[in-house]
Amino acid sequence: MTRAEASRAILTAMKEHSLTFADLAERLGRPRVWLAAAVLGQHPFSADEANELVRIVDLPAEATRALTEIPTRGALDGAVPVDPTIYRLYEVIQVYGPALKALIHEDFGDGIMSAINFRADVERIPDPAGDRVRITLDGKFLPYQWG
Repeated sequence: MTRAEASRAILTAMKEHSLTFADLAERLGRPRVWLAAAVLGQHPFSADEANELVRIVDLPAEATRALTEIPTRGALDGAVPVDPTIYRLYEVIQVYGPALKALIHEDFGDGIMSAINFRADVERIPDPAGDRVRITLDGKFLPYQWG
């Protein structure tokens, strides 16, 4: 079983068992965003996590090996995403990315926000004008080191 096949099998089993990413995250003791990214093939599961996930969603044992493989990360198949939700996130980075970069440099100096030492969250915020989506990106600052 390939990593992509294991991901598809998990998503199918989640529907069949009426499981959400939040359900799986709670059962595996992982953050919901990390768990969703891992199910979608962006992070490897530990052997224990893979075994437990395979047990929860009732997949064949061969899926365990695929789930522990280190993936090639990056979810975009092309230069500009076509899925509307992903495109809007891409649009946010195009519009606000340079400003966020400038503010990071102003506040921290020359460096980057880590996507390796990283946390993320998604929240629904009730609003009378229509519910809002709050996305929190929380990465460690890594200064450039020259020399």
